[in-house]
Amino acid sequence: MSRGKSMAAFFRGSQNFLQKFNKHVCFANVSSRAMASKTPVGFIGLGNMGSHMAKNLLKHGYPVFASDIFPESCKEIQDLGAQVLDSPAEVADRADRIITMLPSSPNVIEVYTGLKGILKKVKKGSLLIDSSTIDPSVSKKMAKEAEKMGAVFMDAPVSGGVGAARSGKLTFMVGGLEEEFTAVQELLTCMGTNVVYCGEVGTGQAAKICNNMLLAISMIGTAETMNLGIRLGLDPKLLSKILNMSSGRCWSSDTYNPVPGVMEGVPSASNYQGGFGTTLMAKDLGLAQDTATNTKTAIPLGSLSHQIYRVMCARGFAQKDFSSVFQFLREEENQ
Repeated sequence: MSRGKSMAAFFRGSQNFLQKFNKHVCFANVSSRAMASKTPVGFIGLGNMGSHMAKNLLKHGYPVFASDIFPESCKEIQDLGAQVLDSPAEVADRADRIITMLPSSPNVIEVYTGLKGILKKVKKGSLLIDSSTIDPSVSKKMAKEAEKMGAVFMDAPVSGGVGAARSGKLTFMVGGLEEEFTAVQELLTCMGTNVVYCGEVGTGQAAKICNNMLLAISMIGTAETMNLGIRLGLDPKLLSKILNMSSGRCWSSDTYNPVPGVMEGVPSASNYQGGFGTTLMAKDLGLAQDTATNTKTAIPLGSLSHQIYRVMCARGFAQKDFSSVFQFLREEENQ
């Protein structure tokens, strides 16, 4: 082999080596960035929704520090690898990104500002994401309290129910600093398919309250419609099929039908257990009523829905899924 050919072969070999080396370095950098992003996440509130949300964070490789007022709620997530801590303050001491999923405004206030609350040990620069459905004014207050401690608070309530929480297909409505939205989105896309920026703190809650008011109205309408059809001699499955190929179709009819036996895998198929509780729906409608009063907005159907769900809570439906309004209507007829 001539000297020229051997030198050419040497240079080709060197180029191949450098290409492989650069590719390896590039892959290593990407991997290290990906691993760096998997810093621990705190999760507080492991109820019907929160437990599934926390599980999805674990599935995406995030170490999770979890806490709940009810220790028995923590067992399953602990078995899956989460580290369970005794208080929100302890979670804040271990993680600088925290998600809360709580039942009501008083719970959020206590978890953030209580004696063992997040803000007692929150680190400067921490990102606090609240996915509870609460009064927008409380979200704004929590944001101000967090800011005093050098942290950022964002409201990010969810829609989709327990099924979407389980499958990681929730919709998040986010309010807060727009420059923090990318960081929020990184976490929330582990738990949902839609993450929508709504504006300043509190606008996520505003969107959620409007959505749930419409959901309550449509669920009552679906229950009334199905009940009337059954009374007129229609087979409930047939009626549901017709509604879902017609203009009356809605989420309550095609995804979460309130009539037992029409659909599988929904609360109506299991005596209205699990799902989104009647108490929580009544609470959300109360928020809609309060904000409507404050803004002088007419919500006649929203107000009537609120009354219906409050009566249901007093009649033994408080712990059942909100689709049990169908059962409530049937029982009312027999009194």
